Order: sequence, then structure tokens, then C-alpha cells
Amino acid sequence: MQDDMIHKIKSNPKYHELVSKRNSFKWIMAIIMLVVYYAFILTIAFDKEFMAQPLSAGSVTTIGIPIGVAVIIFAFVLTGIYVFRANAVFDKLTREIKEEVL
Repeated sequence: MQDDMIHKIKSNPKYHELVSKRNSFKWIMAIIMLVVYYAFILTIAFDKEFMAQPLSAGSVTTIGIPIGVAVIIFAFVLTGIYVFRANAVFDKLTREIKEEVL
């Protein structure tokens, strides 16, 4: 019984669509985050003078602090985008697959 249901799910074209969409979207999101993160790290490593500039004259806070905070916020935004897409697209496809199989 269980094997039969697994076979039905895996042979469903919507299942293949779900897997394909989810995999391509997750890789795109991962690559975007890695590019942003490594750009930040490489800037720290190779352009210390830029990151060490104070925000304003006499300020002790450097430009690197808000850029680092922006990287963290960007990660939260990407997570929100993924959750929105998962709720709107991936969950709909999952429901359709379950309805067709059951």
C-alpha cells in the first residue's frame, strides 16, 4: 500500500514540477546569499581602508557596521521571499498532488 502511494506520487507530473521549481529556486536563493556574503567578506579582506572609514567626521562607527547589518537583514529578506514562495506556489502544488493521489 505504502509503496503504491509512493509510486503514484513520484509518477505524477505535478510532483516533478514541484521538485524542479523548488530545486531551482533554492539554488538561486543560495547563490544570491553566497554572493552577497562573500562580497562582504572579500571587501573586509582586501579593502580594509574602505570598511574602516567613519560614517561621519568624529564618528567611531565605521561604514563596515551598517554594511554588515545590511547583509544580515538581506538574509532575513531572502528567507521571507522563500517562505512567501513556498506558501504561494509549493504548498499549492503539494495540495494538488495529494488530492490527485488520494
